Amino acid sequence: MPRIPRPTAGAVALAAISALGVLGAVGATARQRDLGDSLQRVQPGLRAPLLVVGRGRVGEPVAPEDVGSVLAGRPATVATRAVFPRGLGRRTVIPEGGEEVPVWLYERETASPEDEAGRAGSSDALRPAVVWIHGGGYVGGDPAQDHGLCNLIARRTHGLVVSVDYRRAPQHPYPAALEDCWSALTWVHEHAEELGVDPSRVAVGGSSAGGGLAAALTQRARDEGLPLAFQMLVYPMLDDATGAGGVEVPGLGEFVWTARSNAEGWAAYLGHPAGEPDERPWAVPARAQDLSGLPDAWIGVGDLDLFLDEDLAYAERLRGAGAEVDVHVEPGMYHGADYCTWSASMRAFRESGVDALAQALRRVRPGSQSSS
Repeated sequence: MPRIPRPTAGAVALAAISALGVLGAVGATARQRDLGDSLQRVQPGLRAPLLVVGRGRVGEPVAPEDVGSVLAGRPATVATRAVFPRGLGRRTVIPEGGEEVPVWLYERETASPEDEAGRAGSSDALRPAVVWIHGGGYVGGDPAQDHGLCNLIARRTHGLVVSVDYRRAPQHPYPAALEDCWSALTWVHEHAEELGVDPSRVAVGGSSAGGGLAAALTQRARDEGLPLAFQMLVYPMLDDATGAGGVEVPGLGEFVWTARSNAEGWAAYLGHPAGEPDERPWAVPARAQDLSGLPDAWIGVGDLDLFLDEDLAYAERLRGAGAEVDVHVEPGMYHGADYCTWSASMRAFRESGVDALAQALRRVRPGSQSSS
């Protein structure tokens, strides 16, 4: 039977965040008053009614399983229809071990003069490929939330984007999600010729939990000898110790994704409380002792995001291990705020990562993993 996860509260939450501009300011005054001085730290263009997703009426965290009720009803339906563009990508399945891994494929079908110019420097007519992994705290989310972003990546890289509809916890704990992503990555390499893909220019990327899975996938690829050219990590969820036990991190994680949400997401994925010992390879990317031999990276995160410290620490470790890492810290940005695409700063944040990815896929740096 094909393993196709059902829509989750996480997908609805991200849809609603994306559609704040559509929903307007209904009910904003009372909710924003609950946030107090914290609101002043947020970029003006990101101060919207559903900024309090993940928080109760008096600032108490809302459990991930309750987020759906916060966003239930017609507004969420309107949000979903408004945010997820239609007609982008095409769904298919990858056969794996007698089962199927659903994926979405995005590609630029026609080349403009700018596209042709962008191919300058590539070794041949083959195109690059990106395996993309959506977010959702390891327990939710859906490829649909990244239709627009994946389409943008395909256009900017002049390549193929494979977005993985991986299995989610708690029904499918580690290593199910990583196995699905691994199947997609190996499929790209094994079928590179028929896909028209240059196997030396394959990258991975993802946001939030998807960024954590992308980092884990990169580590596994290195360990198993599969070449990767780049990793694009958007506020990646890397360390289960962050907020373990629901302990708040001062100044971080007040909006959308809280310490409590993080601890519960990791517990569902790992099958044990966050922060407990876990020696399984690639389960928690931040626990990896050796980061040598990993490809260059772009890491983007907001300075209000719960993941700020762990992302910066991972970037420094990557640099210390020899990778080139471009870090983008966005002031006044909370977790998932780049879905507020009406904001010029959030569009620029996304484009920074996509541009870094596109530039990396136009070159092969001697000594990088992509040339191994």
